[in-house]
Amino acid sequence: MTGSAPNPEADAAAWGELLAEGYREIGDRAMRDLPIYNDALGVEAVGFRRFNGSFVGIMVTPWFMNVVMPASAAPETSGTSLRIRFPAGDIEFTLGEVGQMGRIASCSLFSPMFEFVDMGAARATAEAALVELMLPADSEEAVRRREPATTPIDRRNFLRGSLTERRE
Repeated sequence: MTGSAPNPEADAAAWGELLAEGYREIGDRAMRDLPIYNDALGVEAVGFRRFNGSFVGIMVTPWFMNVVMPASAAPETSGTSLRIRFPAGDIEFTLGEVGQMGRIASCSLFSPMFEFVDMGAARATAEAALVELMLPADSEEAVRRREPATTPIDRRNFLRGSLTERRE
């Protein structure tokens, strides 16, 4: 094994980890003292994988959770945003620069991150979001998930109190 850095174009996980290193540096240098920084969290690249000739994953930081990918994922990247088609549907990304990584595309999921008590909760949410993103919108599983878990409340029965729990 050589001591050279991994080729970010060859490995999605390595690209995600390089991006995480950039965000760790940003966190230490510029974010730690801001009121949007959740001290219970760290920086982690979650679920990075190849997608349509590029990479996609979720970046968790103490101040945001974003779906991220290289800006080169779309042929037209001259503006400030781009639309990428995922199995779940089209997603709008904003273009930005992150240190040595250059231009990336990101889509905000959460910011700030105060509803997460620890990295386990943030990681589980990121993993679930990535599963949903990769689930085809017309798949049986996606259709099942969109169905209401319960029947709608009938207004008349609600007003009569017949839907409330009876205690004797």
